[in-house]
This record gives sequence, structure tokens and C-alpha cells, in this order.
Amino acid sequence: MFVRLALCIGVATAFIAFVGPQLSWAQKPAPAPSGSTTSDPFGEDTTLTAKPIVFVKGTGNWDNAYETITGALKTLKAYVAKEGLKTDGQPMTIFTSTDDTGFQYQAAIPLAEPPKNPPRGDIGVGTSPEGHALKFVHRGSYDGLDNTYEAITNYLDEKKLEAKDMFIEQYVTDPSDAVATNEDHLIVNVLVLVK
Repeated sequence: MFVRLALCIGVATAFIAFVGPQLSWAQKPAPAPSGSTTSDPFGEDTTLTAKPIVFVKGTGNWDNAYETITGALKTLKAYVAKEGLKTDGQPMTIFTSTDDTGFQYQAAIPLAEPPKNPPRGDIGVGTSPEGHALKFVHRGSYDGLDNTYEAITNYLDEKKLEAKDMFIEQYVTDPSDAVATNEDHLIVNVLVLVK
């Protein structure tokens, strides 16, 4: 997980966010890391649109990041189902701070509209990130994301791009759904908001 830390504190600090429709294609994508397919975007320009989200804040350590994140997403899915809320996108994790051993995060689910009755307890309401971003795709295990983050850092350094101070993973395959998603076959959109 050192690469994720490097993304947060180096010139290539990453901010990865929920992706809306791709609106811009100005930069040529870089080669994708191993595990991705040649048709996967890697460094593709896009514009993110803010959407309402429900989220759970927490802290975790890198040794059990997958379990921490999937647990938080399961809590959110149960809340969304109980309240009958309509989702509007894939679940995501917004990493707000990282260090050598752990991280602070917001696990989130985008909604078509904010809940009429605000949640109580650990669940909050907010807005997904917005702005100009670069899209990168990871296919494979959650642990394998380290290779993708290393490739993203190299891409940002090569292009002399500076990213914002936090990052987000958007889960095309829902890691909290153990029946539908094998942990070794995840598809994660990593979107980096650039300054």
C-alpha cells in the first residue's frame, strides 16, 4: 500500500473519484498495467459531475483494507435498501488521508436524490467529487491495485501533472457482494482529479 501513500504525499498526489459520462478526450491514454485489457482507459480525460451520496466515515489499516471497505459498503447497502433509496452509480471509497500503516476514508453510494429523512448515527449525506479528472481502470485483486497505483504515479510524473490531495476508488464490480464478485476479479475505476 506504499504506492497509495506516495500518491497522497508526492507531486503525483491522486484524487480518484466517481466517474460520470466521459466528456473530454484530450490526452492520449498511457499503457495499462498488467491485469487490464488493452481497451481499458488509462489516463483518459473525463469530467466528473457531483451527485448526492450517503457515506460512512472510518479509519483502517492497509493489512485489512479490503475487509474494512467491504464492511462499510455493506452497511450503506443495507441502509439504502431499508430506506428504499434509488442509487445512481457504483459504490466508491474516498480516501481522505493515508500514511504508512493506514487510512481515513468515506465509503459512499451515489443516489438519484438526497434522502428525504437524513440518516442517523454513522451514516452521513454529502456530494461526490466533481471536476476535471483522468480515468484509470484496474482489473484483478484488491491487493493488485498497488501495481495500478504505481502505474498511475508514473503516468502523472511523466505528464508533469499535479493531482488533488485525496483519492477515490469506484467499484464497477461491487466488492461487498461476495456472491456476485470474486475478490480476485474486481473492476475498479480509479479517477484522478488534476489541479
